Amino acid sequence: MANDISLKIILLEEVHWPRVSEIYQRGIETGLATFETKVPDWKTWNASHLKCCRFVALMDKEVAGWVALSGISDRFCYGGVAEVSIYVDPTHEGIGIGSALLKEVIHESEKHGIWTLQAGIFSENVISIKLHEKQGFRVVGVREKLGKLGNTWKDVVLMERRSKRMGIA
Repeated sequence: MANDISLKIILLEEVHWPRVSEIYQRGIETGLATFETKVPDWKTWNASHLKCCRFVALMDKEVAGWVALSGISDRFCYGGVAEVSIYVDPTHEGIGIGSALLKEVIHESEKHGIWTLQAGIFSENVISIKLHEKQGFRVVGVREKLGKLGNTWKDVVLMERRSKRMGIA
């Protein structure tokens, strides 16, 4: 990341939601990021994501990206497994914001007992796959034609990162 860029990672709070939802909407519009077709309201989004592990990247005091975790199951045995959602404003891509956000959520998740982070990424979203690989995620499989987005079947690359700090890597 360039030295002249002021980047700060802070907790994502409701006050950030208007900008976070804009970035999310831009991700939806690419057709590369999610099966979702519309951004939920704050209450719905807030209820579906872990409170401990959600951050925004502020670049010169403007939200330039966000990351959050959601649990994968209510079953106790999966309490240490979470799914990553990460979005960077397209006007700020390629300068290290995604890496900074992933590093922060990895660090914070381990402090909260999360031993496995997983991500499901559309196979054509090569930038996101490479971003996750740079932060220690590995491909564990591909779910072919997992779902349709519009009229297009999407393959989803399953990636995971096991914590080295939690002693199960």
